[in-house]
Amino acid sequence: MEKRIIYIAGLGLIGSSIALGIRRDHPDYTILGYNRGEESRKIALEKRMVDQVTDQFAEFAPLADVIILAVPIKQTIEFIRQLATLDLKKDVIISDAGSTKAEIVAAAEEALKEKTIRFIGAHPMAGSHKSGASAADVNLFENAYYIFTPSHLTKDGTIAEMKNLLSGLHARFIEIDANEHDRVTSQISHFPHILASSLMDQAAAYTQQHEMTQHFAAGGFRDMTRIAESEPGMWTSILLTNPDAILERIEDFKKRLDTISGAIQNKNEDVIWNFFQHGRQVRKAMEIHKRAGVDSFYDIFINVPDEEDAILGVLELLRGTSIVNIHINEENREDINGILQITFKNRDDLERSAKIIREKTHYQVFLD
Repeated sequence: MEKRIIYIAGLGLIGSSIALGIRRDHPDYTILGYNRGEESRKIALEKRMVDQVTDQFAEFAPLADVIILAVPIKQTIEFIRQLATLDLKKDVIISDAGSTKAEIVAAAEEALKEKTIRFIGAHPMAGSHKSGASAADVNLFENAYYIFTPSHLTKDGTIAEMKNLLSGLHARFIEIDANEHDRVTSQISHFPHILASSLMDQAAAYTQQHEMTQHFAAGGFRDMTRIAESEPGMWTSILLTNPDAILERIEDFKKRLDTISGAIQNKNEDVIWNFFQHGRQVRKAMEIHKRAGVDSFYDIFINVPDEEDAILGVLELLRGTSIVNIHINEENREDINGILQITFKNRDDLERSAKIIREKTHYQVFLD
């Protein structure tokens, strides 16, 4: 089998996790890594995510059969333009991992049009609250969408080669036009982050006159605003590279708020009821519950009693099961099913754990 050289620029969470996935299915491939920060370079090398590292982007590029740019969007575009000036291998594949696609694809088509290279835009829709090579996880992309956005430089066989290269990620590969990708993600990813941060900004101002706001903020408010803790630099870049679609979503949402506002003012019970009923039905019908996007996790909620070692007893029952996160909902439980929330990476672990807890305890168990 041909031994290929893979160059991953950016050894943060995404780049390092991609390296681990490649290593899993292609242990004979040489993986080279670039990272500006020394710490992630050191970790990636020590843990054998990569075979060699550099802090000079251009150093390894001419050696590579495949180059994956796992860096912020603006830096991705800068690196694409830099690659156009280098003596690269013929038919080298260049891809990226950016959260917006149209601007990156356009930059590649312009900068690389005279080169004998293949470019394919990509967006692995997975993430974590952790960052850096120390957070790398070979299962990060399991069952998550890995989106390819073809360009004029994507030749026949390019996507098939990338799927083979990335087979160890165990992701769900899908192809979509770059502009359509940006329109879709503006609705389900970009705008929700704006909304979450807006709610936090509103709550912060409201707390100045109503101090208990910060104490009662749990349940639905907590779930809706969790993503407000995301890294601001990344989201600034996303908004500035997908402005038209995001602005259109904001204007659309303003109109929907005006509609429900008018129904409340007019005390129109039917309109208000239908507003909530429609939202409920649409959410049940969407693939949210199939979990194949950014938040590819499954939650179980358990009503445990306020007794010593109750939570420890549940965790002991699940010994050997891979758990992503544990959360104790102990403050405001007005709209929360279960004081103990355990998050799993896949549905099999979720259902197996629920079965064990129901059989071994008398606790109420709810699945999300």
